[in-house]
Amino acid sequence: MKKRIVLTGGPGGGKTTAIDLLRREFSNQIVVVPESATMLFSGGIERGDATHLIKAHQQAIFSLQKHLEHIQRTMHPDRLMLCDRGSLDGLAYWPGEQDEFFECLNTNLHTELNQYDAVIFFETAAKSGQSIHSNNPVRNESDQQAILLDDKLQAVWSQHPNFNLVKSSESFIQKVMFGIDTIRKVMDSYN
Repeated sequence: MKKRIVLTGGPGGGKTTAIDLLRREFSNQIVVVPESATMLFSGGIERGDATHLIKAHQQAIFSLQKHLEHIQRTMHPDRLMLCDRGSLDGLAYWPGEQDEFFECLNTNLHTELNQYDAVIFFETAAKSGQSIHSNNPVRNESDQQAILLDDKLQAVWSQHPNFNLVKSSESFIQKVMFGIDTIRKVMDSYN
């Protein structure tokens, strides 16, 4: 079975741009799992600040992520899977303790990390003083919130044994090219 790679990071990290370029470059070799949260919130589900609502959102996002990965693997068993975020991203948004997240979703950190062969982490542009404003209508984080989320996500995903960090840079093009080069190296290591 082909490998599964997570592309994640704080909001405004450049992963969507990198995925678009990779999709064009390697269209017959990869399959992309779209970002579950974007699908959910752009599909008519409203965000809210209540703790119980945030937990319900994260449960739905986790479940959708798992199902989307299964669908793409079933449809394209011979392709490398690139996941636009992974099952552990919800930990950064969860308004409770980590143990509660895993208990609620009937899983654990080890199981979720082992679902993926590599993690490529695109650090948020906010860490190098750049704005994270984008054309994504469901993104509502401020630059400061993006940094906090980036730190939480990095703390979770850096526990993966094949964690690759794409640092924020003043040059977005250099960052994306470095990210694509990192992805290519990870892909080549599995071929």
